[in-house]
Amino acid sequence: MCTAVADERASGAPGRAIDGGPVQEPRRPTELERIAIWFDRRTGFGRYAGTVLRKVFPDHWTFLLGEVALFCFVILLATGVFMTFFYTPDSRPTTYHGPYAPLDGTQVSAAFGSVMRLSFEVRAGLLMRQIHHWTALVFLGSIAVHLARVFFTGAFRRPRDINWVVGVGLLLLALAEGFTGYSLPDDLLSGTGLRIAYSAAISIPFIGPWLASLIFGGEFPTLDLISRLFVFHVMLFPGLLIAGIGTHLLFVFVQSHTQYKGGTRREDNVVGQPFWPGQVFRSVGLLFMTAAVISLIAGLIQINPIWLYGPFIPYAVSSPAQPDWYVGWLEGALRLGLPIEPTILGVTIPAPFIPGVVIPTILITGLLLWPFIEARLTHDRAEHHLLDWPWESPVRVATGAAAISLFLVFTLAGGNDVIGVFLNVPVESLTMVFRVLLVVLAVGTWVAIYWLASARRRRGEVERAVETAPGGIALRRTPDGGFQEVEGSPGGQPTQGGPPA
Repeated sequence: MCTAVADERASGAPGRAIDGGPVQEPRRPTELERIAIWFDRRTGFGRYAGTVLRKVFPDHWTFLLGEVALFCFVILLATGVFMTFFYTPDSRPTTYHGPYAPLDGTQVSAAFGSVMRLSFEVRAGLLMRQIHHWTALVFLGSIAVHLARVFFTGAFRRPRDINWVVGVGLLLLALAEGFTGYSLPDDLLSGTGLRIAYSAAISIPFIGPWLASLIFGGEFPTLDLISRLFVFHVMLFPGLLIAGIGTHLLFVFVQSHTQYKGGTRREDNVVGQPFWPGQVFRSVGLLFMTAAVISLIAGLIQINPIWLYGPFIPYAVSSPAQPDWYVGWLEGALRLGLPIEPTILGVTIPAPFIPGVVIPTILITGLLLWPFIEARLTHDRAEHHLLDWPWESPVRVATGAAAISLFLVFTLAGGNDVIGVFLNVPVESLTMVFRVLLVVLAVGTWVAIYWLASARRRRGEVERAVETAPGGIALRRTPDGGFQEVEGSPGGQPTQGGPPA
C-alpha cells in the first residue's frame, strides 16, 4: 500500500488518505525551511538557486586553476583584514623600541615600526604576514597559469572574448594590488622598487611628472606615499577585484563552460557533474587544501624579512634587490634597456621610458586584444564551445611560447647581479648576453614550436582521415622494416570474433 503526503495548498486539507490508507498528517517544516519558504515567496530565489545547483561543470583538473586563484583571493582578504588591525599607514619618522635588538633605537617610519610589531609582538602576526605574502605569490601564479590554459586551448574565442578582456583586467589589477602591498612595509627593498616605479612614471613624455606627482604625492620620497598606497591596496584595488571577479563568474555562468574534445562532448552540450553536490564538495576540498598547503609553506619558509633589509633610507639602495617574481620581468626589462635618450620634436625621451613603459604596454595590449587579432587573421567568427588542443593552432601556440620565453629572459635579467656573482661573470657581459638571448630565444622558440605544432596537426589530420575512411586499413611498422596490418582496423580482419568493421 503506497502512502504520500500531499501539499496543503493543493489538497486544501491538513491530511488525507491515499488508496484507502490511514490519514497522514503533513510534516511540519523546520524553522530553516520556513525561512527559506518565506524568502522564496518574496524573491523567487528558489528558481534561480535551482538553476545554479543544476549547472554542469566539466570534469578536468585544469578547470580548477581559476578556483585556486579565487580561493587565494579569499585567503588574502582574511589575512589582510587581520593585519589591518595592527598596521599604521604613516611615513612619519619614529624611533623603534622593540624585541629585535639590532634595530633598537633606530629611526624608522611609523609604517615600518608597525610591521615590526606585527612580526615580533603580535601573536600569530608573523605567520599571518607570511601566509599573506605567499598567498599573493600563488594568487598571481594561478592567474597566470589559468590565463595560459585559456590562451593555448582557444577558450577565449567567441563568445568568450569579452570574458578574456575581463580576465586580463583582473591580472593587471592583481599585479597592482601585489605591488602596492609589497611596498607598504616601507623597508629598504620595497623602497628601492618604489623609486624605480617613480622613475618609470616620470619618464613618460609630457604627462609623466604630473602623473607621478598625483600618484606619489609629490617628488619621491613623500610623506603621503604610504597612506596613498594603503588606500589603493585595501580599498580601491580590492573593490575593483571583487567587481571584476563577480563579472567574470557571471559570464562563465551565462555562457556555460568550455570543454575538451572527445567522448560524448559536442559543441551543443556540457558533459560533467552538477554544481551540487559534486562540484561543491570538490571546491570546498580544494579550498581547504589550498589554505593548508600555503599555511605549511608560510610556517616553514621565511619570506620578506624586513628586519634584515632595514627601514627605507632615500640615499641607500639594497643589493641584491630583486622584487617578487610577478614584477621581476619589469625589473629585467629596465636592466636590459639601452642607455640612449633620443630627442623627438624637441622632446627628450628618458632612457627608462621604452623598457619601463613602452614594452610592457605593447605586450599587455597584445595580450588584451589577442582574441580579436586571431579572429581577424583566421577569419573565424563562429562560436566555439569545444577547446582546441594546443597543436591545432600552430600560430597561437608558437606566439604564446615566444611570449613566455620573453618573460623568462626578462625575469632572469632582473637578477643579473645575483647571477653574475654566482657565476663570477661581469654584470655588463651578462647584460649583453641577455639582450642577444632576448631576440634569439624568442624567434627560435616561435619557429621551433610552430614547426612541431604543424607536424603534430598534420599527423592528427592523417589519423582522422584513416579512421573515417571507408574500408581503410591501418598498418604497423615491424622491427625488420616491413609493414603489418593492424587487426580490427576498418576493412581489416575482425577482432574478438566480431563482424568485419
